[in-house]
Amino acid sequence: MNKQASTAKQGGMEYWKKIVILFCLGWTVIWIYRTVLNPILPEIKIQLGIESDASMGLISSLFFLAYTSMQIPSGFLADKLGRKIMLIPGFLIFAFGAFTVGIAPSLLFLLVGSFLAGLGQGTYYGPAYSISSSSIPDEKRSFSTAIINSGSALGMAIGYIGSSYLVKGQGWDWRPLLFITTGLIIAVTLAFAKVIKEKPIKSAEASKEKNAEDRASLKTLFGDIRMISAYVIYFAICYGYYMIVTWLPSYLQMERGFQGAAIGFASALVAFASVPGALLFSKLSDKFKNRKIRVVIILQIIAAVTLYLTVAIQSNELLILFLIMYGFFGKLAVDPIMISYVADIAPKKGYSTTFGVFNFFGMMSSVIAPFVTGLISDATGSKILGFYLAIGIILVGTAFLFFANLVKRPAAQGK
Repeated sequence: MNKQASTAKQGGMEYWKKIVILFCLGWTVIWIYRTVLNPILPEIKIQLGIESDASMGLISSLFFLAYTSMQIPSGFLADKLGRKIMLIPGFLIFAFGAFTVGIAPSLLFLLVGSFLAGLGQGTYYGPAYSISSSSIPDEKRSFSTAIINSGSALGMAIGYIGSSYLVKGQGWDWRPLLFITTGLIIAVTLAFAKVIKEKPIKSAEASKEKNAEDRASLKTLFGDIRMISAYVIYFAICYGYYMIVTWLPSYLQMERGFQGAAIGFASALVAFASVPGALLFSKLSDKFKNRKIRVVIILQIIAAVTLYLTVAIQSNELLILFLIMYGFFGKLAVDPIMISYVADIAPKKGYSTTFGVFNFFGMMSSVIAPFVTGLISDATGSKILGFYLAIGIILVGTAFLFFANLVKRPAAQGK
């Protein structure tokens, strides 16, 4: 049951629809920042005199370390103090971090700015999906979440294409891109302040004593095999995805011969293809609620195969095809299903904490993947083994999800 005035209107539009648009924009600016530097890592490496790919991977790893470390505390504090209270200061820190990266004179300065941006973004996931899950009607949750997540694809496309075109194609310096991004972050922060209503969380707080069992606890977070399997598969999904996000542009340039804006366009195909995939599979998920896990397993097997074919086949034309398929069946297509699945089994007054823990386990892989792939590249002269490692992790996570749900199903049905 969705009780938080999901049909209440602001300025002629239902509140939950405004929330969908707002958080879509939130993901857009987040992913512009996350991808705007990736196609131009070689230029930054030369300009700042950085010597190794592992050091470049550390930029992303340190960002995601900060981001990941904020997931559980920001979710917990959002449930206690309010979601809006966490979102707005967090995005201001995010803006300051992006600006700091833009003025960075050295790798150390770049790492500090990246860490601050990660801390700020770390306040977003739990509070945002807590607000959306408690505001969107249950029967529209997966599809609406897919629309929210499409902001990730839009931001990724803007970041990849914009930076590769402007820096590689038009000869821009990379720093103004960070200043533009900072302005966009501030604009979205102002929209948060104007649109988000805090009353739903206050009413939940007022009734928490009455519904103590409906809040997040160690038992609800770690005592259910369904939740554990969600953590494991999300780690696996995110490992492959953040390896791709960080190193695909460099791989295309250094090992497959892509040049200029073509690097950004090819990398952005993952994002473009993910939007119809996410909308299609989330719609199916809303219709067939009891088969969400089956859908996730099938999609991840297909994603692993297409990721393998991306690097195993030498034709660049087929590489493009398999990148599109990976985007269609991969992380962004699965995300809305997983978020809806977690919302179905999470305590309703512990959404922020539960989503924070869920995303923490997923994003642990984003700390590891960029740096480990950089180490592999330094040691072997190629990133191909980094792709194969990601594929193996996806398959192991999918197998765990499959067997965990085989164990759970008989207990739930008494058979």
